[in-house]
Amino acid sequence: MTFTAAETGYLKTQLLGRLATIQPDGTPQVNPVGFRYNEDLGTIDIGGYHMSASQKFRNVTGNSRVAFVVDDIVSRQPWRVRCLEIRGAAEAVGGAAGAAAGTDDAIIRIYPRRIISFGIDEPDREPHLLTPSKRNVT
Repeated sequence: MTFTAAETGYLKTQLLGRLATIQPDGTPQVNPVGFRYNEDLGTIDIGGYHMSASQKFRNVTGNSRVAFVVDDIVSRQPWRVRCLEIRGAAEAVGGAAGAAAGTDDAIIRIYPRRIISFGIDEPDREPHLLTPSKRNVT
C-alpha cells in the first residue's frame, strides 16, 4: 500500500493541492490544482480545464519529476497543521477515463516515490510533539 489509511482518508477530504513541475529551462513551476486519489492505481490524478494545453502538462512531458503538496490548518489554538508531500514521477496522460465533466480528458498522473506526512497519522498527539513521517515507496 502506498499511503496509510489516515493519509488516504485525508486525501479524500481535500480538494486543492500544489503541483511543482520542472520547466524546460530547469526552473520550477508551482500551480494550485484540483486532484483526486486514484485508489485503483495508488496515484494522484490531476485534471482541469484545458489541461492538455497547459504549461504544467508540457513540463511533465519533458521532465517527469514532480512534487505535490496538500496541506491545511486544523486549528489555530493550539496551532495544528497537516501536510502531505508526495515526490515522484508523473506522466501526461491524454484520453484518461474518468476525467471530470467540463474538462478535457487529459490528466497528470503522479506515481509516488517518496511520501512525507505530518500531523495526519497522529491527530491526537500534542502539536509540539509531532514529527514528520518519511518513507520511500517501492
